[in-house]
Amino acid sequence: MLAIALVAASSVVGASGAGNAAPGGRHWVNTWTAMPQLTEPANMPPAPFAQDGLVLADATLRQTVRVTVGGEHARLRFSNAFGGAPLPITAVSVALPRDGLAGVSAVEPGTSRQVTFQDRPSVTIPVGAQAVSDPLDLDLAAGTNLTVTLYLAEGQASNDITSHPGSRTASWLLAGDHVTADDLPGATRTDHWYFLSGVEVWSPSSTAAVAVVGDSLTDGRGSTTNGNDRWPDQLFDRLRGSTAVLNQAAGGNRILNDGLGPNLLARLDRDMLATSGVSWLVVFEGINDIGTAPATPEDQRAVADRLIAAYEQIVVRAHAQRIRVYGATLTPFGGNDLYDDPGGLREATRQRVNDWIRASGRFDAVIDFDAAVRDPAAPERLRPAADVGDGLHLNPEGYRMLAAAVPTRLFRPAPLPVDFGFE
Repeated sequence: MLAIALVAASSVVGASGAGNAAPGGRHWVNTWTAMPQLTEPANMPPAPFAQDGLVLADATLRQTVRVTVGGEHARLRFSNAFGGAPLPITAVSVALPRDGLAGVSAVEPGTSRQVTFQDRPSVTIPVGAQAVSDPLDLDLAAGTNLTVTLYLAEGQASNDITSHPGSRTASWLLAGDHVTADDLPGATRTDHWYFLSGVEVWSPSSTAAVAVVGDSLTDGRGSTTNGNDRWPDQLFDRLRGSTAVLNQAAGGNRILNDGLGPNLLARLDRDMLATSGVSWLVVFEGINDIGTAPATPEDQRAVADRLIAAYEQIVVRAHAQRIRVYGATLTPFGGNDLYDDPGGLREATRQRVNDWIRASGRFDAVIDFDAAVRDPAAPERLRPAADVGDGLHLNPEGYRMLAAAVPTRLFRPAPLPVDFGFE
């Protein structure tokens, strides 16, 4: 069966059901997502697949993604959100990766299926747009790795292209059309996803998704490449039911200002409200806003005020779409060379923001990630067993601690209050 990725949160009753599906009916639910970004020069496809003004001409791109919930029918979403020119995709196939593994260049023989768009093998995606494929008859189990292979005959005529750099998963590039090949001998490896932004499955009305918005701590910096052990992955491993977990995070992302990717307030509609089947939203973001604001009393006071106002806005906008919002406390960064300041001003801001998340009552539930990974002997620092080594990011064990801190009861469907959304 097929699965989708989103992220979950803390302690209140679950969702109102699965989107707008009628009881006993079926609907589309995202089972996997990756937040689209403008590709930075260092994250472009390697030579010779990127030239001046032309990318991936006469090239095959093979990528693997891990679906969360399963289904017998699936469709793909491709994004040209940040492209500087139309994106002409010549052919697409899906298959099961060899031995079910993430990041491999080979697929299981006999499993390749052609993907179509309005019954055509190719599609051209306008600048800023996306394309949704026709439904495919697939029978993929929850938690399955899926291989998606694209061929671009003409390539994209721009060096502005759409990707998700922090894939933590290997992709493969090879000159020529190999969209149905069982393996890609001699292919070039690149640890990024390009163009593919979502997989949806046709699911019972009881199936719903939790979307997680965040930064590198959710995108998985410090996790294992091809290991699928970011905290949203490990949360899904705990849930393993009718809840899709969707990771809509990006390293370096911020709530208030653009950084790596658009700010959260700007991308919220695209990455959460317009994502299929979302009933819950987990907000785990704000560290980069605090850490990049100057370490002065005035600047830190201002960034805390603005973050709190932004959380209020996120709740209001999500509630208007009948989506419950869970707030996650911000984890420590003591000892980090970039964010920890000698006067402790940024730590004081983190504490102020966390106090508001815990006590304001604005979130439908609170997930206390801070408590899960802080060092009891030095609460401004991460537990040594969780720290990847920079005082800010977590290792796979640290991400396990985050996933374990999320009460699974939060994702049990339950009716919304009659006045839900009246702020």
